[in-house]
Amino acid sequence: MNFREIKTSSGKRVLAGKNAKNNEELVSQIKPQEYVFHTEKPGSPFVVIQGKVNAKDRKEAAIFCAKHSQDWRDNKSDVIVHRFKGKDIYKSKSMKLGTFGIRKRKKIKVKKKWIESNSK
Repeated sequence: MNFREIKTSSGKRVLAGKNAKNNEELVSQIKPQEYVFHTEKPGSPFVVIQGKVNAKDRKEAAIFCAKHSQDWRDNKSDVIVHRFKGKDIYKSKSMKLGTFGIRKRKKIKVKKKWIESNSK
């Protein structure tokens, strides 16, 4: 299955799921040390940056995540994005398709102006 994809300004590959089934497939491929992003509110792609990344790469991936979320689509305002590592994702049998739990995360406030000025 295909994922949404961009390259960061430093050339890192960023992948995002398109729906619940696609998110499941993407999460199953994430390595323990890779950075993963998802909005605080439901209705977001899971987004992963592949390889060794810097702060600018992480910001660009967070913007990509926010831009493709229902929160952004519905509200057109700042979006809170969670950043975590692949090793912090878990799935229990009671969770529905495309839903995962996160053990540790950091919050990133993605500003409206960043999303609007981002052409990716």
